[in-house]
Amino acid sequence: MTKKKPFHIIRTHLAGVFAGNIKSRSADGRRTVIENAIRLWYWKGAFTLSALAQVGTTKPGECKFAMPVDEIEVTDTIEVLLCTAKAEKSIKEARIWNP
Repeated sequence: MTKKKPFHIIRTHLAGVFAGNIKSRSADGRRTVIENAIRLWYWKGAFTLSALAQVGTTKPGECKFAMPVDEIEVTDTIEVLLCTAKAEKSIKEARIWNP
């Protein structure tokens, strides 16, 4: 049986904010490979990323979360937050934004 990978929010210096499962990180922690990555372009219903990681969004219809991609490598990782199960569910169930 495969153990489920933890779900995280990863903030980068220039590429933005992502949610997903961390596949790997470089020794210095600056490069992160994220699986099932969702770009969190805009969120509402959580004041900070810390709140988003703890309780999720209370306004999923007003968030702008992109379609998940299988894998992405981001550089300049500056913050990694472990999400609760409640937060993960709310992020994954938010409507995919399509302008």
